Amino acid sequence: MTGYPLDRLYEEVAFLSYYLHWDYKTVMGLEHFERGRWCREVSEINKSLNGDENNKDFFEV
Repeated sequence: MTGYPLDRLYEEVAFLSYYLHWDYKTVMGLEHFERGRWCREVSEINKSLNGDENNKDFFEV
């Protein structure tokens, strides 16, 4: 069984902490799916505000 990639976890924590000003404990308390969903939602808001609707967000695979 493989775990969640550590680099990806750091990216998600940094992203949500930066944009939503959430502390480490709050972000780490989220389930994997929920944390990813928040990252995608914030990315969509940023794309919309920046007029970049056609570009992939940071967390798209």
